Amino acid sequence: MFYHADDETVTPAKTIPKRSEVAAGDTWDLSHLYADDAGWEADFAKYEKLYPRYAEFKGTLSASAERLKACLEFDREMDLLAEKLGHYAGLRSAEDSSDNTNLAREGRFMYLMTLAAETAAFLTPEIQAIADGAWGDFLADPLLAEWHGKLERLRRFKPYILSAQEERLLALAALPLGGASEAFSQLTNVDMNFGVIKDERGAAVELSHGAFSSFLVKRDARLRRDAFHQYYAEFDAHKFTLSATLAHAVKRGVFNARARNYASAREAALFADNIPLTVYDNLIATVKNNLGALREYYELRKRTLKLTDLHFYDTYVPLAASVSVRTTFDQARELVLSSLAPLGDDYVNTLRDGFANRWVDRYETKGKRSGAFSSGSYTSPPYILMNYQDDVFSDIYTLTHEAGHSMHSWHSQRAQKFQDYNYPIFLAEVASTFNEELLTHHLLQTTADRDMRAYILNRQIDDIRATLIRQTMFAEFEKIIHEMDEAGEPLTLESFRAVYRKLLEEYHGAGLVIDDALELECLRIPHFYGAFYVYKYATGISAALALSAGVLENPAANREPYMNFLKSGGSKFPLDTLKLAGVDMSTSAPVQAALDLFALRVRELSELL
Repeated sequence: MFYHADDETVTPAKTIPKRSEVAAGDTWDLSHLYADDAGWEADFAKYEKLYPRYAEFKGTLSASAERLKACLEFDREMDLLAEKLGHYAGLRSAEDSSDNTNLAREGRFMYLMTLAAETAAFLTPEIQAIADGAWGDFLADPLLAEWHGKLERLRRFKPYILSAQEERLLALAALPLGGASEAFSQLTNVDMNFGVIKDERGAAVELSHGAFSSFLVKRDARLRRDAFHQYYAEFDAHKFTLSATLAHAVKRGVFNARARNYASAREAALFADNIPLTVYDNLIATVKNNLGALREYYELRKRTLKLTDLHFYDTYVPLAASVSVRTTFDQARELVLSSLAPLGDDYVNTLRDGFANRWVDRYETKGKRSGAFSSGSYTSPPYILMNYQDDVFSDIYTLTHEAGHSMHSWHSQRAQKFQDYNYPIFLAEVASTFNEELLTHHLLQTTADRDMRAYILNRQIDDIRATLIRQTMFAEFEKIIHEMDEAGEPLTLESFRAVYRKLLEEYHGAGLVIDDALELECLRIPHFYGAFYVYKYATGISAALALSAGVLENPAANREPYMNFLKSGGSKFPLDTLKLAGVDMSTSAPVQAALDLFALRVRELSELL
């Protein structure tokens, strides 16, 4: 329910602070990128002046290895500059997406990138057009030795690269076609107002994305229920706008795939990483064949919480009733660093220095992007955005998760050339969830308290449930709605809701009551507006569980292969990189092992409770 300021019984609301009201030490230090906005403007002007030089290379790339190398080196110089410009603009916008200066800066950058992409649109088609014989000679030339990886990755796209004029049109269309994701972000992070709600102490609290997560772990079932329905009431008020936005996001993916002659949007999304569709399909099939333990877990939840019916908003509250956990950010930082000790002193000390040097933007502020992310570039620290809440235990996991991304970036920056350092998301989610597994192991090893142990087991169960099972359900939703559009079926609010409800029922079974409002969850997941990302969370945790088990069992033997994995960047395709680290994701075995661990933990928790 909503509470009004003129209600005399209401404690003044705890409001979200403005950025200017937060201590500088709790924010990230972007001076590693630019000391001030003027520095960004200078580099922007530099890029604006330089990018027309792309045209000087047009029509000459097949002339000689020297000419091709000159073009590649110019392109690298421009990409390095663009990455730095985009990194700063994106982080400043994430700080406060209601600030017109931040929005204008990011908009100017995106427009400049569109102009540059249009000018450089010839580059890839022209390289693709080099005759096979000449191509072999180029690759054999020592001048291009450092470019082999990039050139071979580029060449395999040859069947899907269009003419220079067609590539120019797609480059021009990139910005308008990407509007769905931006519209979703502005609507959900700036325009939506979730009102004010009373907490367990009777204090009025401003409901937000971050506060919503906090309410879902409250012991009071009424608080959870009220927060859930009040939060989703705002999504209900914007459901038609959101469904239209999601439909256009899907259509963008289908359009791009058809324009480039891929068989489907899903195939187009997986092609860059050289991931067979069978990996995606095996993931869904394996998870759906192992849902019995999830049903057991829901029964355990209902029994332990003494609920007649179990709803979605009852699935996050810790089951260890006597454990009340509040962890400051500084405490969370030290806990994370201690848990990562199996990776060695160099890893831990580098991350410790990163925390000390303000890699992390810690707390929720007005207009700040919701959720969390790690964002790195080749010449700057890998920054972390958090919206840390000290009463949300999962935020400690979020911190170590994002630290995993950041350390992955740190090591790949130092081990790889720029053209090979940028690792694919498929691998990124391995590094992040690996850290989460070390945290769980550390917590289980350092407590003998029965209730705390139950709490930690509960956390690991929920982590696997959220990262493997839930993300697989999301992946199946994306697969279905893209196939619907490709088959000419309408994408409407009702069709989205119907597909999503069917999946909710299939995955969760009769043990979970599906409130009608939960159907709207399909409209609030940011990744749905940039599809075929979420399956990588599920494959990532499966690989991470296997690799972390190896490091914990025998650090001396398995630490180095894992560190080599972090250093590999994007120099190899992800399945090949993981095989060298010790896990084969082309089979369903790692997924099955992760689900077996989930079932084991459910049994252990049931015995403890």
